[in-house]
Amino acid sequence: MADRMTVHKDGKPIYEIVMDRNFEGLSGEIEKLGAAGRKICLVTDSNVAPLYMEEVRRRLEGCGCHVTEFIFPAGEEQKNLDTVQKLYEHLILNHYERRDLLAALGGGVVGDLAGFAAATYLRGVDFIQIPTTLLSQVDSSIGGKTGVDFDAYKNMVGAFHMPRLVYTNLATLLTLPEEQFSSGMGEVVKHGLIRDRGYYQWLKEHQKEISDRNLEICQTMVLGSNRIKGEVVEKDPTEKGDRALLNFGHTLGHAIEKRKHFTMYHGHCVGLGAIAAAEISARRGLISEEEAQDVRRTMELFKIPVSAAGLSVQEVIAATKLDKKMEAGVVKFILLKQIGQAFVDRTVTDQEMEAGLKTILEEAKEQE
Repeated sequence: MADRMTVHKDGKPIYEIVMDRNFEGLSGEIEKLGAAGRKICLVTDSNVAPLYMEEVRRRLEGCGCHVTEFIFPAGEEQKNLDTVQKLYEHLILNHYERRDLLAALGGGVVGDLAGFAAATYLRGVDFIQIPTTLLSQVDSSIGGKTGVDFDAYKNMVGAFHMPRLVYTNLATLLTLPEEQFSSGMGEVVKHGLIRDRGYYQWLKEHQKEISDRNLEICQTMVLGSNRIKGEVVEKDPTEKGDRALLNFGHTLGHAIEKRKHFTMYHGHCVGLGAIAAAEISARRGLISEEEAQDVRRTMELFKIPVSAAGLSVQEVIAATKLDKKMEAGVVKFILLKQIGQAFVDRTVTDQEMEAGLKTILEEAKEQE
């Protein structure tokens, strides 16, 4: 049975998130948008195309749309301006006009790249998200953040551009490799930590069903994460205030991701950053040391790495200074007042970051 959720901006509905366990309703949702008969560029990568492209293409053509396909090699290293340029060329050669739209079929890399192209082609065309990974279903497909990496700087070039629709087929979770599923869980656990203690507890109580990918339980989980992210985005669509709370775990997580040259999954890096941020929160007396350890155990429960090898503390701290979350030369950090309540802090010192990082990096050195 499908679930639906509406995301608002300034009190007005701007798009719906539709959650089902198949693609059968996709044609009807496209028709509701008034997109029947338009051209749709189906953007996907080389991993997702063999699994879902033909079925999604049939669903889109079923409402009279003319569909072209743009497939690029899978991987974070492809999320750059060179790939966007090739997509622009495809759109130009196929005579895409402002009334036409893009459909992002895949994970976060596909959604971010297609969304950025949609935001900038002809000064903005419509796009829809069809997320196929857990991370994209609970995080990157929602909220209108689009962007690409520039050299070693993650998401440094981007735009806010809201989708017209997010259509989530939960059954795509069944084809995800284990590491990609656990990467998505890094963002899921984060949502509970920053906003909803009850949801965080529910995740731990349903760990087995979630890890077994029970689709009924996973649908409840994805809806819960979508609700949390949707509420934050509605309050602050362009990240001038509360939306920054969604970056819990990201300050150090992005730095780790960068120093590992994007060889670690994003959600795993966020999980590591969350463990370190929880430790900093505990050292400030905001949460107990037992609660900080519980964050670590919960990440481990969902097969999220709790240590990273081959990095120095100082390298990671230096990388935080080059992150787009810097404000007036100060690192914007997200800490926990308590489990389920986060806040923005601009006073975290290098020494505090060092102490937090030692809980996830020193252990890795011992393992080498």
